[in-house]
Amino acid sequence: MAFPANPVYASKDFVNWRLASNAVNRVSQFAVIRSGTQGNGGGMFANTLRYHNGIFYLISTWPSAELGGPRFVMFITTDPYDDLAWSNAIWPQTPGYTIDPDIFFDDDGSVVIASAGEPIIAAYLDLATGNTSEPWELWAGTGGQSAEGPHIYKRDGYYYLLIAEGGTQLNHSATMARSKSIKGPWEAAPHNPLVSNRGTDNYFQTVGHADLFQDAQGNWWGVALSTRGGPTLYTELIYSMGRETVLFPVSWPSGGWPVADQVQGRMSGPLPSQSLISQGIGAEVGEPDVVDFVAGSEFPSNWVSWRAPFDAASFAISPAGHENTLRLTASRANLTTDLNFNTSTEGVTALFRRQEHTYFNFSVDIQLGFGKSSGDEMGISNFGTPDQHADLGIVYLEDVSESAGKLKPYLRVRARSVNAFTAPEPTTTPVPEGWLGDAIRLQISPRNESHYEFSASSVGQNGKEEAIGLYRTALLSGDGAGTGGVLGIYATTNGGSYSFDGYVSRWRYQPVAQQVGYNSTIFVPT
Repeated sequence: MAFPANPVYASKDFVNWRLASNAVNRVSQFAVIRSGTQGNGGGMFANTLRYHNGIFYLISTWPSAELGGPRFVMFITTDPYDDLAWSNAIWPQTPGYTIDPDIFFDDDGSVVIASAGEPIIAAYLDLATGNTSEPWELWAGTGGQSAEGPHIYKRDGYYYLLIAEGGTQLNHSATMARSKSIKGPWEAAPHNPLVSNRGTDNYFQTVGHADLFQDAQGNWWGVALSTRGGPTLYTELIYSMGRETVLFPVSWPSGGWPVADQVQGRMSGPLPSQSLISQGIGAEVGEPDVVDFVAGSEFPSNWVSWRAPFDAASFAISPAGHENTLRLTASRANLTTDLNFNTSTEGVTALFRRQEHTYFNFSVDIQLGFGKSSGDEMGISNFGTPDQHADLGIVYLEDVSESAGKLKPYLRVRARSVNAFTAPEPTTTPVPEGWLGDAIRLQISPRNESHYEFSASSVGQNGKEEAIGLYRTALLSGDGAGTGGVLGIYATTNGGSYSFDGYVSRWRYQPVAQQVGYNSTIFVPT
Protein backbone atom coordinates (compact mmCIF):
# COMPACT_ATOMS: atom_id res chain seq x y z
CA MET A 1 0.00 0.00 0.00
CA ALA A 2 3.04 2.29 -0.26
CA PHE A 3 2.94 5.30 -2.56
CA PRO A 4 4.79 6.03 -4.82
CA ALA A 5 4.48 2.43 -5.97
CA ASN A 6 6.17 -0.12 -8.22
CA PRO A 7 9.75 1.11 -7.74
CA VAL A 8 12.26 0.23 -10.46
CA TYR A 9 15.93 -0.12 -9.51
CA ALA A 10 19.02 -0.06 -11.76
CA SER A 11 22.54 -1.43 -11.39
CA LYS A 12 25.67 -1.90 -13.50
CA ASP A 13 27.25 -4.52 -11.24
CA PHE A 14 24.35 -6.29 -9.43
CA VAL A 15 25.83 -5.13 -6.11
CA ASN A 16 25.17 -1.40 -6.07
CA TRP A 17 21.57 -0.50 -6.88
CA ARG A 18 19.88 2.88 -7.28
CA LEU A 19 16.21 3.80 -7.40
CA ALA A 20 15.69 4.59 -11.09
CA SER A 21 12.03 5.64 -10.90
CA ASN A 22 8.66 4.80 -9.47
CA ALA A 23 6.38 3.47 -12.20
CA VAL A 24 3.33 4.66 -10.25
CA ASN A 25 4.09 8.14 -8.94
CA ARG A 26 0.98 10.30 -9.46
CA VAL A 27 -2.69 9.65 -8.80
CA SER A 28 -3.60 10.95 -12.27
CA GLN A 29 -1.90 7.83 -13.71
CA PHE A 30 -4.06 5.44 -11.77
CA ALA A 31 -7.18 6.94 -10.21
CA VAL A 32 -8.38 3.76 -8.49
CA ILE A 33 -5.28 3.69 -6.31
CA ARG A 34 -7.07 6.24 -4.15
CA SER A 35 -10.67 5.02 -4.18
CA GLY A 36 -10.14 1.29 -4.58
CA THR A 37 -8.03 0.51 -1.54
CA GLN A 38 -10.39 0.46 1.41
CA GLY A 39 -8.76 -2.55 3.05
CA ASN A 40 -5.55 -2.57 5.05
CA GLY A 41 -3.67 -4.34 2.27
CA GLY A 42 -4.25 -5.15 -1.33
CA GLY A 43 -1.91 -2.94 -3.30
CA MET A 44 -0.35 -3.92 -6.61
CA PHE A 45 1.76 -7.06 -6.60
CA ALA A 46 3.59 -9.56 -8.81
CA ASN A 47 5.29 -7.11 -11.18
CA THR A 48 7.00 -8.28 -14.35
CA LEU A 49 9.33 -5.89 -16.20
CA ARG A 50 10.21 -6.52 -19.85
CA TYR A 51 11.97 -4.54 -22.60
CA HIS A 52 10.91 -4.78 -26.26
CA ASN A 53 11.65 -2.54 -29.23
CA GLY A 54 12.75 0.42 -27.12
CA ILE A 55 9.88 0.24 -24.63
CA PHE A 56 9.83 -0.98 -21.04
CA TYR A 57 6.62 -2.80 -20.08
CA LEU A 58 5.73 -3.22 -16.41
CA ILE A 59 2.69 -5.44 -15.92
CA SER A 60 1.12 -6.07 -12.53
CA THR A 61 -1.96 -7.27 -10.66
CA TRP A 62 -4.47 -4.88 -9.13
CA PRO A 63 -6.63 -6.95 -6.71
CA SER A 64 -9.55 -4.56 -6.43
CA ALA A 65 -13.07 -5.59 -5.54
CA GLU A 66 -14.18 -2.26 -7.05
CA LEU A 67 -13.30 -3.65 -10.48
CA GLY A 68 -14.85 -7.07 -9.91
CA GLY A 69 -11.75 -8.97 -8.85
CA PRO A 70 -8.08 -9.08 -9.84
CA ARG A 71 -7.26 -6.99 -12.91
CA PHE A 72 -4.10 -6.78 -14.94
CA VAL A 73 -2.64 -3.30 -15.22
CA MET A 74 0.34 -2.16 -17.25
CA PHE A 75 2.60 0.90 -17.39
CA ILE A 76 5.08 1.64 -20.17
CA THR A 77 8.01 4.01 -20.67
CA THR A 78 10.91 4.73 -22.97
CA ASP A 79 12.90 6.29 -20.10
CA PRO A 80 13.00 4.27 -16.87
CA TYR A 81 15.01 7.01 -15.13
CA ASP A 82 12.17 9.56 -15.19
CA ASP A 83 9.04 9.26 -13.05
CA LEU A 84 7.00 11.44 -15.38
CA ALA A 85 7.88 9.30 -18.42
CA TRP A 86 5.77 6.41 -17.15
CA SER A 87 2.39 6.17 -18.87
CA ASN A 88 -1.03 6.27 -17.35
CA ALA A 89 -2.48 2.89 -16.45
CA ILE A 90 -3.23 0.57 -19.36
CA TRP A 91 -5.81 -2.11 -18.63
CA PRO A 92 -5.26 -5.27 -20.70
CA GLN A 93 -8.21 -7.63 -20.68
CA THR A 94 -7.82 -10.11 -17.84
CA PRO A 95 -8.59 -13.68 -19.00
CA GLY A 96 -10.72 -14.81 -16.06
CA TYR A 97 -10.06 -14.74 -12.33
CA THR A 98 -6.27 -14.88 -12.29
CA ILE A 99 -3.16 -13.09 -11.00
CA ASP A 100 0.60 -12.83 -11.60
CA PRO A 101 0.73 -11.79 -15.27
CA ASP A 102 3.81 -12.30 -17.43
CA ILE A 103 4.23 -10.61 -20.82
CA PHE A 104 6.17 -12.45 -23.55
CA PHE A 105 7.08 -11.12 -27.01
CA ASP A 106 7.43 -13.95 -29.53
CA ASP A 107 9.60 -13.94 -32.66
CA ASP A 108 6.55 -13.81 -34.96
CA GLY A 109 5.36 -10.53 -33.43
CA SER A 110 2.68 -12.05 -31.23
CA VAL A 111 2.40 -11.08 -27.57
CA VAL A 112 1.41 -13.60 -24.90
CA ILE A 113 0.18 -13.01 -21.36
CA ALA A 114 0.60 -15.99 -19.02
CA SER A 115 -0.85 -16.02 -15.49
CA ALA A 116 -1.64 -18.13 -12.46
CA GLY A 117 -3.88 -21.17 -12.56
CA GLU A 118 -3.84 -24.91 -12.11
CA PRO A 119 -2.73 -25.32 -14.79
CA ILE A 120 -1.03 -22.04 -15.72
CA ILE A 121 -3.03 -20.25 -18.45
CA ALA A 122 -2.02 -18.03 -21.37
CA ALA A 123 -3.70 -15.80 -23.94
CA TYR A 124 -2.63 -13.67 -26.88
CA LEU A 125 -2.66 -9.92 -26.19
CA ASP A 126 -3.42 -7.25 -28.78
CA LEU A 127 -1.30 -4.32 -27.60
CA ALA A 128 -3.29 -1.88 -29.75
CA THR A 129 -6.68 -2.70 -28.20
CA GLY A 130 -5.79 -4.44 -24.94
CA ASN A 131 -8.01 -7.37 -25.88
CA THR A 132 -6.95 -10.94 -25.17
CA SER A 133 -7.80 -14.14 -26.98
CA GLU A 134 -9.52 -17.13 -25.47
CA PRO A 135 -7.05 -18.48 -22.89
CA TRP A 136 -5.47 -21.90 -23.18
CA GLU A 137 -3.85 -24.14 -20.59
CA LEU A 138 -0.08 -24.47 -20.35
CA TRP A 139 1.30 -26.63 -17.53
CA ALA A 140 0.15 -27.58 -14.03
CA GLY A 141 3.62 -28.00 -12.56
CA THR A 142 5.07 -30.95 -10.68
CA GLY A 143 2.25 -31.46 -8.18
CA GLY A 144 2.86 -28.63 -5.72
CA GLN A 145 0.01 -26.35 -4.71
CA SER A 146 -0.57 -22.85 -6.07
CA ALA A 147 0.87 -22.89 -9.58
CA GLU A 148 1.50 -19.19 -10.21
CA GLY A 149 4.10 -16.57 -11.07
CA PRO A 150 4.79 -17.82 -14.64
CA HIS A 151 7.50 -16.49 -16.97
CA ILE A 152 8.06 -17.59 -20.58
CA TYR A 153 11.41 -17.59 -22.39
CA LYS A 154 12.38 -18.77 -25.88
CA ARG A 155 15.77 -20.31 -26.52
CA ASP A 156 17.24 -22.80 -29.00
CA GLY A 157 13.84 -23.54 -30.55
CA TYR A 158 12.13 -24.23 -27.22
CA TYR A 159 9.62 -22.27 -25.16
CA TYR A 160 10.63 -22.51 -21.51
CA LEU A 161 8.04 -21.95 -18.78
CA LEU A 162 9.18 -21.10 -15.24
CA ILE A 163 6.52 -21.14 -12.51
CA ALA A 164 6.19 -20.98 -8.73
CA GLU A 165 4.83 -23.95 -6.80
CA GLY A 166 4.25 -24.93 -3.19
CA GLY A 167 2.82 -21.67 -1.92
CA THR A 168 4.96 -18.81 -0.65
CA GLN A 169 5.90 -20.39 2.67
CA LEU A 170 8.52 -23.02 3.52
CA ASN A 171 7.58 -25.25 0.54
CA HIS A 172 8.06 -22.41 -1.94
CA SER A 173 9.89 -23.38 -5.14
CA ALA A 174 10.38 -22.54 -8.82
CA THR A 175 9.97 -25.30 -11.41
CA MET A 176 10.42 -25.43 -15.18
CA ALA A 177 9.05 -27.12 -18.30
CA ARG A 178 9.61 -26.66 -22.03
CA SER A 179 7.84 -27.23 -25.30
CA LYS A 180 8.44 -26.82 -29.03
CA SER A 181 5.07 -25.02 -29.20
CA ILE A 182 3.67 -22.24 -27.04
CA LYS A 183 0.55 -24.38 -26.70
CA GLY A 184 2.37 -27.53 -25.60
CA PRO A 185 2.74 -30.34 -24.83
CA TRP A 186 5.16 -29.46 -22.02
CA GLU A 187 8.07 -31.55 -20.78
CA ALA A 188 9.10 -31.06 -17.13
CA ALA A 189 12.77 -30.41 -16.37
CA PRO A 190 14.49 -33.57 -15.07
CA HIS A 191 16.00 -31.79 -12.07
CA ASN A 192 13.02 -29.75 -10.79
CA PRO A 193 12.81 -27.62 -8.80
CA LEU A 194 15.11 -25.12 -10.49
CA VAL A 195 15.53 -23.32 -7.20
CA SER A 196 14.15 -23.92 -3.69
CA ASN A 197 15.39 -24.20 -0.12
CA ARG A 198 12.49 -26.31 1.10
CA GLY A 199 13.45 -29.16 3.40
CA THR A 200 16.73 -27.46 4.40
CA ASP A 201 17.84 -25.44 7.40
CA ASN A 202 19.41 -22.73 5.22
CA TYR A 203 19.23 -19.24 6.62
CA PHE A 204 17.40 -18.05 3.49
CA GLN A 205 14.02 -19.76 3.19
CA THR A 206 10.79 -19.54 1.14
CA VAL A 207 12.77 -19.26 -2.12
CA GLY A 208 10.50 -19.12 -5.17
CA HIS A 209 8.61 -16.89 -7.62
CA ALA A 210 11.78 -16.65 -9.71
CA ASP A 211 12.75 -14.99 -12.98
CA LEU A 212 15.79 -15.38 -15.27
CA PHE A 213 17.84 -12.89 -17.29
CA GLN A 214 21.17 -12.51 -19.11
CA ASP A 215 23.75 -9.83 -18.38
CA ALA A 216 25.71 -7.91 -21.02
CA GLN A 217 28.42 -10.60 -21.03
CA GLY A 218 25.90 -13.37 -21.73
CA ASN A 219 25.92 -14.82 -18.20
CA TRP A 220 22.60 -16.12 -16.88
CA TRP A 221 21.21 -15.07 -13.50
CA GLY A 222 18.10 -15.67 -11.47
CA VAL A 223 16.16 -13.56 -9.02
CA ALA A 224 13.62 -14.87 -6.55
CA LEU A 225 11.69 -14.04 -3.42
CA SER A 226 13.06 -15.20 -0.09
CA THR A 227 12.88 -14.53 3.64
CA ARG A 228 15.84 -14.79 5.98
CA GLY A 229 16.14 -16.38 9.40
CA GLY A 230 15.88 -20.10 8.72
CA PRO A 231 12.85 -22.37 9.10
CA THR A 232 12.61 -22.02 12.88
CA LEU A 233 12.53 -18.23 12.88
CA TYR A 234 10.13 -18.30 9.93
CA THR A 235 7.74 -20.47 11.92
CA GLU A 236 8.08 -18.04 14.82
CA LEU A 237 7.27 -15.11 12.48
CA ILE A 238 10.70 -13.53 12.86
CA TYR A 239 11.34 -11.94 9.47
CA SER A 240 10.32 -8.31 9.68
CA MET A 241 11.75 -7.35 6.28
CA GLY A 242 9.28 -9.74 4.66
CA ARG A 243 9.94 -11.22 1.26
CA GLU A 244 13.20 -9.92 -0.14
CA THR A 245 14.72 -10.22 -3.61
CA VAL A 246 17.73 -12.54 -3.88
CA LEU A 247 20.13 -12.99 -6.83
CA PHE A 248 21.80 -16.28 -7.82
CA PRO A 249 24.00 -17.52 -10.70
CA VAL A 250 22.51 -19.81 -13.35
CA SER A 251 24.22 -21.92 -16.01
CA TRP A 252 22.16 -22.62 -19.13
CA PRO A 253 23.88 -24.72 -21.80
CA SER A 254 22.68 -24.46 -25.38
CA GLY A 255 19.80 -26.85 -25.98
CA GLY A 256 19.75 -27.88 -22.33
CA TRP A 257 18.09 -26.97 -19.08
CA PRO A 258 19.15 -24.15 -16.74
CA VAL A 259 20.83 -25.12 -13.48
CA ALA A 260 20.76 -22.67 -10.55
CA ASP A 261 23.05 -22.29 -7.55
CA GLN A 262 21.32 -22.75 -4.21
CA VAL A 263 20.44 -19.46 -2.54
CA GLN A 264 22.64 -18.69 0.47
CA GLY A 265 23.74 -15.63 2.37
CA ARG A 266 27.19 -15.62 0.78
CA MET A 267 27.52 -16.67 -2.85
CA SER A 268 29.94 -16.28 -5.75
CA GLY A 269 29.37 -15.76 -9.44
CA PRO A 270 30.61 -13.92 -12.54
CA LEU A 271 29.70 -10.46 -11.31
CA PRO A 272 30.51 -7.54 -13.60
CA SER A 273 33.25 -5.14 -12.47
CA GLN A 274 32.02 -2.83 -9.73
CA SER A 275 30.67 0.36 -11.23
CA LEU A 276 28.25 2.83 -9.69
CA ILE A 277 25.28 3.95 -11.73
CA SER A 278 24.85 7.69 -12.03
CA GLN A 279 21.31 7.78 -13.41
CA GLY A 280 18.22 7.58 -11.26
CA ILE A 281 16.12 9.64 -8.90
CA GLY A 282 17.35 8.26 -5.59
CA ALA A 283 20.38 7.43 -3.50
CA GLU A 284 22.10 4.07 -3.62
CA VAL A 285 20.09 1.33 -1.93
CA GLY A 286 21.45 0.77 1.56
CA GLU A 287 22.83 4.29 1.97
CA PRO A 288 22.10 6.16 5.21
CA ASP A 289 19.48 8.90 5.42
CA VAL A 290 20.87 12.25 6.60
CA VAL A 291 17.97 14.67 6.22
CA ASP A 292 18.00 18.11 7.85
CA PHE A 293 15.04 19.65 5.98
CA VAL A 294 17.03 22.51 4.48
CA ALA A 295 14.97 25.25 2.85
CA GLY A 296 14.37 24.51 -0.83
CA SER A 297 15.04 20.78 -0.50
CA GLU A 298 12.61 18.01 -1.39
CA PHE A 299 11.66 14.72 0.22
CA PRO A 300 14.10 11.91 -0.56
CA SER A 301 12.74 9.83 -3.42
CA ASN A 302 12.85 6.62 -1.36
CA TRP A 303 10.27 7.95 1.10
CA VAL A 304 6.73 6.67 0.86
CA SER A 305 3.34 7.32 2.37
CA TRP A 306 0.70 4.79 3.29
CA ARG A 307 -1.91 4.91 0.54
CA ALA A 308 -2.16 7.60 -2.09
CA PRO A 309 -2.18 10.42 -2.31
CA PHE A 310 -0.89 11.96 0.84
CA ASP A 311 -2.05 15.57 1.08
CA ALA A 312 0.91 17.75 0.10
CA ALA A 313 -0.45 20.52 2.34
CA SER A 314 0.09 18.25 5.36
CA PHE A 315 3.86 18.68 5.04
CA ALA A 316 6.14 21.69 4.63
CA ILE A 317 9.94 21.74 4.61
CA SER A 318 11.57 24.56 6.56
CA PRO A 319 8.50 26.80 6.87
CA ALA A 320 8.95 30.43 7.98
CA GLY A 321 9.93 30.62 11.62
CA HIS A 322 10.80 26.93 11.77
CA GLU A 323 13.89 26.63 9.61
CA ASN A 324 15.45 23.19 9.12
CA THR A 325 12.32 21.40 10.27
CA LEU A 326 9.50 19.49 8.65
CA ARG A 327 6.02 20.69 9.56
CA LEU A 328 3.37 17.98 9.90
CA THR A 329 -0.30 18.92 9.98
CA ALA A 330 -1.96 16.21 12.02
CA SER A 331 -4.58 13.89 10.58
CA ARG A 332 -7.73 12.82 12.39
CA ALA A 333 -6.90 9.16 11.89
CA ASN A 334 -3.91 7.50 13.51
CA LEU A 335 -1.93 4.63 12.00
CA THR A 336 -4.53 2.05 13.06
CA THR A 337 -7.32 4.14 11.47
CA ASP A 338 -10.93 3.38 12.51
CA LEU A 339 -14.31 2.39 11.13
CA ASN A 340 -14.94 5.95 9.95
CA PHE A 341 -11.76 6.12 7.88
CA ASN A 342 -12.44 6.69 4.17
CA THR A 343 -9.58 6.76 1.69
CA SER A 344 -11.55 9.00 -0.66
CA THR A 345 -11.94 11.82 1.85
CA GLU A 346 -8.97 11.71 4.23
CA GLY A 347 -5.44 10.51 4.67
CA VAL A 348 -2.98 9.68 7.41
CA THR A 349 -0.20 12.17 8.14
CA ALA A 350 2.84 9.91 8.01
CA LEU A 351 6.01 9.47 6.00
CA PHE A 352 8.24 6.37 5.86
CA ARG A 353 11.34 4.77 4.42
CA ARG A 354 11.88 1.04 3.97
CA GLN A 355 13.93 -1.01 6.43
CA GLU A 356 16.88 -2.26 4.38
CA HIS A 357 19.15 -3.78 7.03
CA THR A 358 18.86 -6.34 9.80
CA TYR A 359 20.48 -3.88 12.20
CA PHE A 360 20.15 -0.10 11.98
CA ASN A 361 19.44 3.01 14.02
CA PHE A 362 16.50 5.20 12.99
CA SER A 363 15.90 8.47 14.83
CA VAL A 364 14.03 11.75 14.52
CA ASP A 365 13.93 14.87 16.73
CA ILE A 366 10.44 16.07 17.70
CA GLN A 367 9.77 19.58 18.99
CA LEU A 368 7.55 19.78 22.06
CA GLY A 369 4.66 22.22 22.45
CA PHE A 370 2.37 20.94 19.70
CA GLY A 371 -0.41 19.64 21.95
CA LYS A 372 -3.72 21.50 21.80
CA SER A 373 -6.04 18.83 23.19
CA SER A 374 -5.80 15.54 25.02
CA GLY A 375 -4.73 12.81 22.60
CA ASP A 376 -2.62 14.96 20.29
CA GLU A 377 0.36 12.83 19.32
CA MET A 378 3.53 12.83 17.22
CA GLY A 379 6.00 10.00 17.05
CA ILE A 380 7.91 7.35 15.15
CA SER A 381 6.61 4.03 13.92
CA ASN A 382 7.76 0.65 12.68
CA PHE A 383 4.84 0.11 10.35
CA GLY A 384 3.55 -2.79 8.29
CA THR A 385 -0.18 -2.18 7.99
CA PRO A 386 -2.80 -0.59 10.26
CA ASP A 387 -3.10 -4.07 11.80
CA GLN A 388 0.65 -4.49 12.33
CA HIS A 389 2.72 -1.64 13.72
CA ALA A 390 4.57 -0.43 16.82
CA ASP A 391 4.72 3.27 17.73
CA LEU A 392 6.70 5.41 20.15
CA GLY A 393 4.82 8.66 20.48
CA ILE A 394 4.85 11.89 22.42
CA VAL A 395 1.22 12.29 23.41
CA TYR A 396 -0.41 15.13 25.33
CA LEU A 397 -2.79 13.95 28.05
CA GLU A 398 -4.55 15.64 30.93
CA ASP A 399 -2.41 15.65 34.05
CA VAL A 400 -4.68 14.13 36.68
CA SER A 401 -2.28 15.16 39.45
CA GLU A 402 -2.88 18.85 38.78
CA SER A 403 -5.79 21.09 37.85
CA ALA A 404 -8.23 19.64 35.35
CA GLY A 405 -7.56 20.50 31.75
CA LYS A 406 -3.81 21.03 32.01
CA LEU A 407 -1.97 19.02 29.36
CA LYS A 408 1.30 17.24 29.91
CA PRO A 409 3.51 15.35 27.41
CA TYR A 410 4.02 11.63 27.89
CA LEU A 411 6.13 9.02 26.11
CA ARG A 412 3.76 6.29 24.99
CA VAL A 413 4.50 2.91 23.38
CA ARG A 414 1.59 1.31 21.56
CA ALA A 415 1.49 -1.70 19.27
CA ARG A 416 -1.06 -3.58 17.22
CA SER A 417 -0.81 -7.10 15.87
CA VAL A 418 -3.04 -9.60 14.13
CA ASN A 419 -0.55 -12.44 14.48
CA ALA A 420 -0.85 -15.41 16.80
CA PHE A 421 0.22 -13.46 19.87
CA THR A 422 -1.25 -10.43 21.61
CA ALA A 423 0.53 -7.11 21.20
CA PRO A 424 1.94 -5.75 24.45
CA GLU A 425 -0.21 -3.42 26.49
CA PRO A 426 0.49 0.30 25.97
CA THR A 427 2.93 1.97 28.38
CA THR A 428 2.80 5.66 29.23
CA THR A 429 5.66 7.53 30.95
CA PRO A 430 5.75 11.26 31.74
CA VAL A 431 8.39 13.17 29.82
CA PRO A 432 11.08 14.01 32.43
CA GLU A 433 10.86 17.58 33.72
CA GLY A 434 14.43 18.25 32.63
CA TRP A 435 13.53 17.48 29.01
CA LEU A 436 10.60 19.87 28.65
CA GLY A 437 12.57 22.79 27.23
CA ASP A 438 14.19 20.82 24.41
CA ALA A 439 13.41 18.66 21.41
CA ILE A 440 13.19 14.94 22.14
CA ARG A 441 15.00 12.38 20.03
CA LEU A 442 13.03 9.18 19.45
CA GLN A 443 14.83 6.10 18.14
CA ILE A 444 14.18 2.56 16.87
CA SER A 445 16.99 -0.02 16.92
CA PRO A 446 16.90 -3.81 16.59
CA ARG A 447 18.42 -5.46 19.68
CA ASN A 448 18.61 -8.89 18.06
CA GLU A 449 16.72 -10.82 15.40
CA SER A 450 13.65 -11.24 17.60
CA HIS A 451 13.21 -7.78 19.19
CA TYR A 452 13.33 -4.08 18.45
CA GLU A 453 13.92 -1.39 21.08
CA PHE A 454 12.41 2.07 21.41
CA SER A 455 14.53 4.72 23.13
CA ALA A 456 14.38 8.46 23.79
CA SER A 457 16.74 11.24 24.84
CA SER A 458 16.79 14.99 25.39
CA VAL A 459 18.46 16.76 22.45
CA GLY A 460 19.49 19.96 24.24
CA GLN A 461 21.07 18.18 27.17
CA ASN A 462 22.88 15.64 24.98
CA GLY A 463 21.39 13.14 27.34
CA LYS A 464 21.96 9.43 27.32
CA GLU A 465 19.36 7.38 25.49
CA GLU A 466 16.78 5.88 27.80
CA ALA A 467 15.17 2.59 26.78
CA ILE A 468 11.41 3.06 26.61
CA GLY A 469 10.20 -0.35 25.46
CA LEU A 470 10.80 -3.56 23.52
CA TYR A 471 8.56 -5.17 20.94
CA ARG A 472 8.76 -8.43 19.02
CA THR A 473 9.90 -8.68 15.42
CA ALA A 474 6.97 -11.03 14.87
CA LEU A 475 4.64 -8.07 15.23
CA LEU A 476 5.72 -6.92 11.73
CA SER A 477 5.96 -10.39 10.15
CA GLY A 478 3.50 -12.78 8.60
CA ASP A 479 2.45 -14.09 5.21
CA GLY A 480 -0.51 -11.80 4.66
CA ALA A 481 1.19 -8.55 3.68
CA GLY A 482 4.19 -10.09 1.92
CA THR A 483 6.20 -6.92 2.29
CA GLY A 484 8.45 -5.84 5.15
CA GLY A 485 8.14 -3.00 7.61
CA VAL A 486 8.82 0.68 7.04
CA LEU A 487 10.14 3.29 9.48
CA GLY A 488 8.84 6.79 9.81
CA ILE A 489 6.99 9.63 11.51
CA TYR A 490 3.36 10.49 12.12
CA ALA A 491 1.10 13.17 13.61
CA THR A 492 -2.49 12.58 14.69
CA THR A 493 -5.28 13.94 16.87
CA ASN A 494 -6.34 10.32 17.53
CA GLY A 495 -9.87 10.98 16.33
CA GLY A 496 -10.21 14.68 17.13
CA SER A 497 -12.11 16.67 14.48
CA TYR A 498 -9.49 19.40 14.30
CA SER A 499 -5.79 19.56 13.55
CA PHE A 500 -2.49 20.91 14.84
CA ASP A 501 0.93 21.67 13.41
CA GLY A 502 3.99 19.89 14.77
CA TYR A 503 7.66 20.01 13.79
CA VAL A 504 10.38 17.40 13.42
CA SER A 505 14.05 17.73 12.52
CA ARG A 506 17.21 15.67 12.06
CA TRP A 507 15.88 12.53 10.35
CA ARG A 508 18.52 9.79 10.41
CA TYR A 509 18.66 6.19 9.18
CA GLN A 510 22.06 4.67 9.92
CA PRO A 511 22.76 1.15 8.61
CA VAL A 512 24.69 -1.08 11.02
CA ALA A 513 24.80 -4.66 9.69
CA GLN A 514 23.18 -7.38 7.59
CA GLN A 515 22.59 -10.83 9.04
CA VAL A 516 23.21 -13.29 6.18
CA GLY A 517 23.62 -16.54 8.11
CA TYR A 518 23.16 -18.06 11.55
CA ASN A 519 26.63 -16.90 12.55
CA SER A 520 27.38 -14.59 9.66
CA THR A 521 26.99 -10.83 9.89
CA ILE A 522 28.25 -8.23 7.43
CA PHE A 523 28.87 -4.88 9.11
CA VAL A 524 28.35 -1.67 7.15
CA PRO A 525 31.48 0.53 7.03
CA THR A 526 31.05 3.81 8.88
